[in-house]
Amino acid sequence: MPFAGASVPPAGTTIQRMENQKDAATAKYRQMTEEPVRPLILSLAAPSIVSNLVTSVYNLCDTFFVGSLGTSAEGAIGISFVVMTAIQAVGFGMGQGTGNAISRYLGAKERERACIMATNGLATTLLLGTLIAIFGNVFIEPICLVAGSTGTILPYAKTFVGIILLGAPFMCSSLMLNMQLRFEGEALHSMIAIMTGALINIALEPLLIYGIGLGIAGSAIATVICQFISFCILIWQIQHVGITPLSTKWLRRPTRAMVTTIVNGGLPSFVRQCMLGVATTLLNEAARPFGDAAIAALAVVQRITSIGNYVQIGIGQGFQPVVGYNYGAKLYERIRAGYHFAVRTAFIAVALLGVVTFALAPQLVGLFSSDAEVVDIGTLALRVESFTLPLTGTAMITNFLLQTTGRMWRATILGACRLGLVLGPVVLVLPPLLGLLGVQLAQPVTDVITFLVTIPMAWSILRELAAEERENQSASGLAASVK
Repeated sequence: MPFAGASVPPAGTTIQRMENQKDAATAKYRQMTEEPVRPLILSLAAPSIVSNLVTSVYNLCDTFFVGSLGTSAEGAIGISFVVMTAIQAVGFGMGQGTGNAISRYLGAKERERACIMATNGLATTLLLGTLIAIFGNVFIEPICLVAGSTGTILPYAKTFVGIILLGAPFMCSSLMLNMQLRFEGEALHSMIAIMTGALINIALEPLLIYGIGLGIAGSAIATVICQFISFCILIWQIQHVGITPLSTKWLRRPTRAMVTTIVNGGLPSFVRQCMLGVATTLLNEAARPFGDAAIAALAVVQRITSIGNYVQIGIGQGFQPVVGYNYGAKLYERIRAGYHFAVRTAFIAVALLGVVTFALAPQLVGLFSSDAEVVDIGTLALRVESFTLPLTGTAMITNFLLQTTGRMWRATILGACRLGLVLGPVVLVLPPLLGLLGVQLAQPVTDVITFLVTIPMAWSILRELAAEERENQSASGLAASVK
């Protein structure tokens, strides 16, 4: 029964909206399976890249504003990154798990299954985000210490992380809904929601930090507020312009098949994000003997190189829905053409960016810290990583291909290589041998090794897709002959 005074939309309005969504689903299917692959990927990647870059700019502004509070406060940003990756692990894991399935269902013209997956994904993500908020705050000090916090950084880290954790349900869900829209092929609407939250955050943060005098707590509060705004915008967009609207009628008791589908698509992203937290912890632990300046320098370099990562991720996010739709529609040649194009584009774009970060490394690090030691440590780390970061695009695009086509274990292993499986042994070996230089070289050396691991995996998945294509052609030919 509606609330008193509320206007009840005519039944025709709801029916018309449902018809429009069905028409939109049909039009999107034709676009994803018939439009030339290269411009299609670019059209889907561009909004993702823009929103990712805006997010990166927000992260850099966050580092800049908090860095003005001192080296210890700046180090707290590096510590909080571990907690942020846990939140992102749930959001990306559920987003990829449900989104991969949604794009394949839409490619196979099974829209009702896609709607069920979308609604159940949101309900589960809100629950998981709430659990993170509760248990994270209960164990906040041990978490910060395990993440590599020193005694001087710990008070700042506890303040920042504690507030961030309160927003975990909406932060997880925003990431999940964002991924679902992208997998539907609606990257532009996803961009609008993410950019709106990030731009408001950039404006709100200095007001809370300096204007009201909340210090590092102001930065965390601004982040939570703007993530909630993005969440609300995404809900509205999915209900009005998405092709898998949310509704209680789509809620189902989780079945083994549903859970398996989500895990197959989402586990690689979940592990990849968790390993990102592991990577940050490992690097912070390796840097801790060299003081707060080393931890702060790595945090700055991580934020700067995230620009290159976000470009690669954006290209991969433009490629993924193309894979999902066309895998569901069994159009394998379009998948192969898209893969080769995405790998080349990611490499060239990040290589060009690497030239800039190498040449301007002292100036870029200096933007976020006036501490000469932080600048010196960060400059060398940034310059070395400028050479190796372009190689990681091949691993990322290959990982997305494996993940979207359901090769869960290989996608999980490849995604974990750069962020733990390889980085862990490298961190154990290089810093004891080379001291601080070993810390600075750890991530670049890991990038090279991960690239070498990627090559045989890429070859195997492309060969398997070719074999599936031959089997499908044989089955189609047999069916035609029977008729």
